[in-house]
Amino acid sequence: MQAIKQLYRIGHGPSSSHTIAPYRIAVAYRQQYPECERYRIVLGSSLAMTAKGHGTLSIIEEALECHDIEYVFQPEHKDNIMNICGFHGDKKENTWHAVSLGGGAVRIREYDIGDDDNVYEEENFEEIKAYLKKEDKSLLEYIYTFEPDLKEYLKQCLEVMFATVRKGLSSEGLLNKDLNYYRIAKKLYEKAENRKDYLVAYSYAACEENAAGGLMCTAPTLGSCGVLTSLMYYLRFNENKDIDTLCDMLAIGGVFGNCIKNNASIAGSVGGCQAEIGTATAMAAAAISYLEGYDLPSIEYAAEMGVEHFLGLTCDPVMGYVIIPCIERNAISIMRAYDCAYLTGQFKNIKSNAISFDSVVKAMNYTGQKLATELKETSLGGLSLEYRYAKH
Repeated sequence: MQAIKQLYRIGHGPSSSHTIAPYRIAVAYRQQYPECERYRIVLGSSLAMTAKGHGTLSIIEEALECHDIEYVFQPEHKDNIMNICGFHGDKKENTWHAVSLGGGAVRIREYDIGDDDNVYEEENFEEIKAYLKKEDKSLLEYIYTFEPDLKEYLKQCLEVMFATVRKGLSSEGLLNKDLNYYRIAKKLYEKAENRKDYLVAYSYAACEENAAGGLMCTAPTLGSCGVLTSLMYYLRFNENKDIDTLCDMLAIGGVFGNCIKNNASIAGSVGGCQAEIGTATAMAAAAISYLEGYDLPSIEYAAEMGVEHFLGLTCDPVMGYVIIPCIERNAISIMRAYDCAYLTGQFKNIKSNAISFDSVVKAMNYTGQKLATELKETSLGGLSLEYRYAKH
């Protein structure tokens, strides 16, 4: 499996697949061919269908520092391709054939961007548990053995998360004129009285900033960034948890996110929103259970529940914006993560889990394959379609 570090990428919203990934591809291409004056870019599948709402075109132009770009949209393509070719005068440079894989990860046929390097030999959670038993190590020891620099990187991610929430809580006004959506995070925070209230306010703050194109941290995607971001902010500033503990929580959650990424998908365009919100809920539930001092079977149980009860969740952003139902969905998800951890505590010493984490990930992968294309981040069906009907 790849590094947990790759689950927590820093970049601008609103979508890791549609802004962070294209930005990385475009920057790498410009660095290799700095003399280019104009470009031809082919976008496929969800990248083609939601390019406007997801900010894809503007982030590409920013990365290339160029507005002379010919776009070709191929919505019928099965993958989120981004093929790019630059021109310098009459000279045509090499064409790169790239794919956005989810969570900001990319694969480029002609260039090694470093996203295919495996850090862990284990492929799923059962193999990880076998390793822990054989080597007599804890889950954290396992993580930091293979990623010794992870904690320092996660500290940077936490700073981005904190700044995101602060900015979101201080911002007001119209966020999106097409949807007539106004920011509400600040108002939610001002009336907050208990943990649930604060978590919702922080989640909205993060997600509204994401929708505005702010600097974010994927966890594991930008469409689901409000879940772990709100949890980290709440624990730091409402419960005064130390930074090292928060990093350990992100690392623990990252193991489960990594297993999903490796055996199913974290991309809404591939597996529906179960892949984004389901994964984020599992990661947060595992992190909370670790904080509560639960043993490994209980942590796994909480993570499994986080996925299980979002199976089949569609990704149908209204008008292609990462706003409706995305923002509200993040707030619901962080509350469900606490519910999963709570249930795990209640079940402890009473019952074991009948469904393993790996089994529910397989079910997620199967379900994602069966979801209609219209329900996988294309804005062609589901809520997005109903919204268009209602408006017209």
